[in-house]
This record gives sequence, structure tokens and C-alpha cells, in this order.
Amino acid sequence: MKEDSRERQVVPVLVPVPTAEPYSYAVPEGMTAGPGAIVRVPLGPRQVAGVVWDGECSAVDPKKLRAIEEVFDCPPVNADMRRFIEWIAAYTLSAPGMVARMVLRVPAAFDPEPPLEGLRFTGTLPERMTDARQRVLEHAGDGLAWTRSGLAHAAGVSSTVIDGLREQGTFEPVLLPPRPIVAAPDPGYHIPELTPAQREAAAYLRKKAGQGFSVALLDGVTGSGKTEVYFEAIAAALQEGRQVLVLVPEIALTQQFLERFQDRFGAKPAEWHSDLAPRSRERVWRQVAEGAVRVVAGARSALFLPFRDLGLIVVDEEHDPAYKQEDRVFYSARDMAVVRGHIGGFPVVLASATPSIESRVNAEQGRYERLVLPARFGEAPLPDIRAIDMRRSPPARGNFLSPALLGEIGKTLERDEQALLFLNRRGYAPLTLCRVCGHRFQCPDCSSWLVEHRFRGQLVCHHCGHAEPRPEACPECGTLDHLVACGPGIERIAEEIDARFPKARTIVLSSDLTGGVKRLRLELEAIAKGEADIVIGTQLVAKGHHFPEMTLVGVVDADLGLANGDPRAAERTFQLLSQVTGRAGRTGKKSLGLLQTYQPDHPVMRAIVSGDAEAFYSREIAERRTAELPPFGRLAGVVVSAATRAEAEAHARALRRAAPPASGIEVLGPAEAPLALLAGRHRFRLLIHGGRDADMQGFVRAMLAAGPKPRGSVRVQVDIDPQSFL
Repeated sequence: MKEDSRERQVVPVLVPVPTAEPYSYAVPEGMTAGPGAIVRVPLGPRQVAGVVWDGECSAVDPKKLRAIEEVFDCPPVNADMRRFIEWIAAYTLSAPGMVARMVLRVPAAFDPEPPLEGLRFTGTLPERMTDARQRVLEHAGDGLAWTRSGLAHAAGVSSTVIDGLREQGTFEPVLLPPRPIVAAPDPGYHIPELTPAQREAAAYLRKKAGQGFSVALLDGVTGSGKTEVYFEAIAAALQEGRQVLVLVPEIALTQQFLERFQDRFGAKPAEWHSDLAPRSRERVWRQVAEGAVRVVAGARSALFLPFRDLGLIVVDEEHDPAYKQEDRVFYSARDMAVVRGHIGGFPVVLASATPSIESRVNAEQGRYERLVLPARFGEAPLPDIRAIDMRRSPPARGNFLSPALLGEIGKTLERDEQALLFLNRRGYAPLTLCRVCGHRFQCPDCSSWLVEHRFRGQLVCHHCGHAEPRPEACPECGTLDHLVACGPGIERIAEEIDARFPKARTIVLSSDLTGGVKRLRLELEAIAKGEADIVIGTQLVAKGHHFPEMTLVGVVDADLGLANGDPRAAERTFQLLSQVTGRAGRTGKKSLGLLQTYQPDHPVMRAIVSGDAEAFYSREIAERRTAELPPFGRLAGVVVSAATRAEAEAHARALRRAAPPASGIEVLGPAEAPLALLAGRHRFRLLIHGGRDADMQGFVRAMLAAGPKPRGSVRVQVDIDPQSFL
């Protein structure tokens, strides 16, 4: 008898492994597995989750194929998301399965949430009525179902009262759907009063809702109310019945953003970031897929949530380097958000006080619409910015704060206002050495110095995480008490401040603060309430926070970001200094920003002090155009790493020899990477440079195909459009 063809249906399944194509699996009789279905399949000796993919299967005898084990009771990955996965894989030269892996990272969410046990009034009254029972029936008498605890809380009674009524037949058990992880936002909950400039920008964004793909660059000075403007775009998308994604660079720290969202829409958005509890991640993923969650505020990985009907993406602080992922799949969340909007046919809003050069050029060339907010909300003045020439006003011996900055801190404290000291360097000191023999403490696994964290008594590598106790004696010469800290970190600045202003309430903020995200949020809340006099922090304090009493910002080392060969060094320094000085005077008080610098005539310093951002952008764009650097040219980085230096160098040189001839594309290197040793692996780097229209992916793909395959400990990482050059 001929076998039923349905038993031998074969489908391609994309599994989370680094292969170029989906694997073929048989579909058992009685099972339906259409494109997008999330399935459990055997892969070698283990079971993995995969996605049924589009297209034809490889020509393999169906009888030899392994079968799908299970189709999860889960909304399928829709066609837009499948196209998005394929697009990212092709653009970044990543395996499609590794991109899909970012969608499938919450396997516990593939099964439906269990229903809740509830109670419903049967119409039967209890034999004896009490005040407590009367209150319960007043709430539940309309026949709607309640949870036991919810009804007890609403009626102001103990749960035993509910249990007694249930025993007498007054309530019957029912099953309730799972609770939403967040309440539904109300677009009309609190419509704010906007300035004329805000109204004009908001009207444009509202008009674009439901009109297909577009990109708007919302370019407004710090404190101009960009958030309130793009909230109106969110309201318009919600009124259209669509879901919304808001990307923010530090979602774990932006408690103020969540509260502002709640003030506008009556409910908080769902959060998505690495510090979310596993159970919360599962519920958010599932309810996004089902469409129950309407708005998500998340870090870059939120791009891969399986939205049922996504209708708007907002990328806040679109210039921020945190949007670039540099692990496994290398991608820019800002750029991929634009791609996601194009595939889904909906608008994308990019917001920043200091837009990236790429976004500014896209606006100038007409690809994006630029909406400008030139003044702060309520006509609050921008801070007065001045440079302190450290050659003329040096700090006292052994200190790092100039007399001019210390004097202004004193005046600020006298006015009962807050001061912020910014230094983008964690720990106590970036280098520890022996005063006798000159020994420097270096990470055993990286070509970087160990950073002293005096509060913890440790020397730490900020690249691989290696940590060791700070010794009393030099391990090289054995001399006691002759180890010296070189240079400042924020802990050392705090020590200097405590000595100068012992009565001031000081808070030190950095990403490695003990207590994690919860403590950071509490500290930020305390600052916003005025419960600190002096704040000393790294770049996380520069990102969108609103501190009403802050009127002085001092940048301890304004030159720090300029001291490397990164082609984006000037842009990033300008953005960071603009953002951090923008924390001052946001409520209208007279404010001041002071930049300690040894290069007061550097174009970046002149642009910040003069407030002439347009001059900086014009100069930087002209230099990029002349050098054919992004966005007027294209770059790709190829990093070869291995357990030995010889292996890494040999493979990198072999790849260089395999580079195909191509007009308008040049290969630079290989050269030892600036961070030549990382986590015990030696690294060599190739940098590929081409014109704006160069087929960079095709060139790199051909080079990798013609070159040797990685063997032994050798690994090759490709970074299209690199942001880091370490």
C-alpha cells in the first residue's frame, strides 16, 4: 500500500546554530507546521527550538529525515520578522540561525501561560450575612469573575471571608485568563500643553501614523521636550491599534522615562532588558506575541521581540554607542530599527540632542525628515559653557580638580544647588605601579592595565572581568607600601571632594556599583529629589536624566575621548560633553558647565563652549566626505583571534592574500589590534574601506570563501559598519 504523502511532508526549519541554511525535517501525520511556527526538533543528541522557514527543502530522502517533535502553542513568527531575520543575516554576514536565536531566547514563553483560578457569584446568598460578606457581594454581585485575593483586597476583607462564602455555594470556581503584565496605555489619559515648536513636530509625527514607512529625526537641544513630542507619535500609533517599540540605550536606569510615560498614558510600558527577572521576560515575550502588550520600552535586543502588529519604533538618544552589539551577531540597533520599519511599512522616529553624523547626512540628503526643537521647554536657558585651561589653572599637586572648578562647586553648595562631576573612568585609578621598580599591574589575559577599585580593595580588568586583591607589596621586587595609583577614576575624585567638602552629601555613580540596577535607580531617584549635593559619575549620568536642582556640571577630563585613533572620536566627544553639560539648569535656573581641558582650542571644545553645534557638524561632515568615511564611504572590520599570536597573524595574512581584486575597495592590514590580547586570545585586525556604493558584503564574503577555513583555536569575526576599532 502506498504511504500517505502527508506523512512525509518535509519543511525547512531554522535552528539556532551557525549554519547558512535551514535544516529539513519531516512533519508527522496529523501535525500542522506552517511557515513561522515555532517547533521543537532533534538536533544531534539534544532538542532545540526552531522556526519553520519559507522556501524549498534540500533534496533529501524524506525517509532519512528526523521528525518535528512538537509545534508549540504559540503565535507564529510573522512574515515581516522572518524577512527581518534574513535581511540582518545577509547584511551582517551572520548565520540566519544565530539571528533567529535572538528571537527564540525565551523558550519558557512558547507554551501558554496557565489560567488563573477565579470565583464568580452564583446568585446564592449565604445563610448569615455580615458586614464583611455584604461588602464582598457589593463588589461581586454583578456576576463578573474575580481572583480570590483581588476580591478580598477590593472589599477590604480577609481571604477567609471569601473561602467561607465559597463553601456555602455563593461563589463557584472559574478559570481566568492570565493577568496582563502591564495595564493598557490610554492615548488620551493626559494630553500635555506643548510649545509651538513641539506642536508643529508632534503634528508631523501624528500625520505619519498609518501612512507607511518614513523616518523622522527629532533634533532638539537638551531639555527641549523631545520625549513629549514622540509621545504624541506613540499616542497616534495606539489610536491606530498598533504596537509600539521605544528603544533606549540604558533601559535598566531610566526610571524617570517610565514614570513620564505613565504620567502621559496612565500606565507604564512593558520593560525589556537583561536585568529583567526570567519570569517577567517570559510574560513580556508571550504577551507581545499575542498583542496584549501595546508598548515596550527596551534595550537593543527588544528589536527581536515577536510583535504581532508593530506600527512604530522610536529610537531615543539615537547617537548612543550602546545601540551597537559586538558579540556573535554584530549589528546597530538604530540602523536595524530603520530596516524593521521599512520591512513592516511603518514610521520610525530617531530622537537626539546630538544626532549622529549618519543621521544628519541622511536628513540633509532627504532620506529622513528633520524636525528641530531649538529651545528648551519653558524657555529655560541653556547652561553657560566655559573651558578651564589646565595649563593655566592646574590642580594642586596630587589632585585633579582645578581651583576654578572647586570654587564654583563651593558657590553652588552655598546656594543649596547640586553639582555634577563627570569622568568617564570607573574605579579609583586606571593604572597601579611600583614606585621602586616600575612594575605595572596588567591583566594576565588582556593587553590592558588593571584598574584599581579602592572601595572593593581589588584590581580589575574592565575588558574580561579578571579581578585580584590589591597587594600590600610589589609582586616584582617585594617592596612594601610603595604601590602608587596613577591617574584618576571617579572613586579618586570622590576622595578629593570628601577632603575639600566634608559636609557635602556625595553620591558616586557608575555601572559597576554594588547593588546593581535597583541601587542605581534608587540613587538616581535620590538625586532627582535633591537628596545629594555633589554627584560624581560616569557616562550613565549623561543619558536623559532630569535633575531639577542641578546647576553646575564639571567635566574632569574633557580631552579623554580624543586620545585615540577612532575616526569617530571628535563626534563622540562632542556628543558626550553636550549631553552631560545638558544636565544643568533644566528647570530654568542659571547654570554653568565647566570643561577641564589641556586643548581649549580643539574644534570640539570650541564648538561646545560657543554653543555652535552647526559649525561642528559642518566641519565634521566635510572631513568625512573628504576622507570617504561613513556615511560617504563604507568600512568593514575583520578580527582574527587565536590562542597564540602566530596562529592569529598567519590566518589574518592568509585572508589578506585571498582578498579578491575590486575597484574602489582597499584592505588595510593585517595589524595587531589595539587591544592585542583579550580574554587570553591574540587578535589581529583587517580594515576594509570602500566607496559609498561598494559591495562590501560581497567582497568580504568572497575573501572569506577564498581564504583558509578557521582551524584549531582560530576564530574570525566580521563587523560591517564598525563602531569600535579596538
